[in-house]
Amino acid sequence: MDNVFVYCETEGAQVAEVSQELLTKGRKLADELGVELHAIAAGDGLKGKVEPQILPYGVDKLFVFDDPVLFPYTSAPHTDILVGLFREEHPQICLMGATVIGRDLGPRVSSSLTSGLTADCTQLEIGSYTDNKTGKEYKNLLYQIRPAFGGNIVATIVNPEHRPQMATVRSGVMQKALYTGKARGEVVYPEVGKYVSPEACVVKVLDHHVEAARHNLKGAPIVVAGGFGMGSREGFDSLFELAKILHAEVGASRAAVDAGFCDADRQIGQTGVTVHPKVYIACGISGQIQHIAGMQDSKIIISINSDPDAPINQIADYVITGTVEEVVPKLIKYYKKNSK
Repeated sequence: MDNVFVYCETEGAQVAEVSQELLTKGRKLADELGVELHAIAAGDGLKGKVEPQILPYGVDKLFVFDDPVLFPYTSAPHTDILVGLFREEHPQICLMGATVIGRDLGPRVSSSLTSGLTADCTQLEIGSYTDNKTGKEYKNLLYQIRPAFGGNIVATIVNPEHRPQMATVRSGVMQKALYTGKARGEVVYPEVGKYVSPEACVVKVLDHHVEAARHNLKGAPIVVAGGFGMGSREGFDSLFELAKILHAEVGASRAAVDAGFCDADRQIGQTGVTVHPKVYIACGISGQIQHIAGMQDSKIIISINSDPDAPINQIADYVITGTVEEVVPKLIKYYKKNSK
């Protein structure tokens, strides 16, 4: 009762990294609330394989639903499992990854339980709330924090009355870490047929294919990112050249992607990838809040911008004032010379 739950997404028997990130955050929330952290994994061939990937993150109880009808993922069986389990367990918080699966499953579960859902959160905290109309005070609510209105404001959303409080979070927003404290580590294997109706298994997946990632933007130690100030797709060629010398990955702002300067899978920000590199080189990026949300935790931020008052300069460790056409070729020349 009133515990924190994390839905652990799996591909085969591999637990998604975003789920491990949420387990880390979920453990912190559970400790603050004085409750337990519970996790759910549902798929086929999971028994004995997912436990070592989930329990080390401080899970007190893990529910493993293992049955051929649960892989590949389809909406109805997984919805049945979460709705049925939550009606038994009455969690106060449920966290999911803002992935293709999470964006499908989360709304279905929240709708069935009439609980509400906040998507694409960038922060999760515990706090109090007072209803201005009734004067009623609510304590220990989940603050579901995310950019809103196109990234122009940061909204804090609370759900005082309905449970569970549900939120999805993009991969890379939270940082995963193994738990150093003590957790119960109990594992149970519920009977899938008790939760999944025969009607939920009518849809069959005829073919299942997962495309391998073309780059490792999220895990890159150095990211060279370009914005609308790069001017064109050809302008990004210089960034790829610089990235090759630095053994880095190339990213882009939403404005650059929308303009067709760079592919969408390299977009960094609230509607793209969240990165935490050791060095982030922002080239021609103004620094809208939507983009800042995806890279503000970089260890060192270097801004190259012709506008000395660009918003990104406010969070940058080093600012180079100048056009990218002037500065980037000099960086390439310098690093080529010093990499030999």
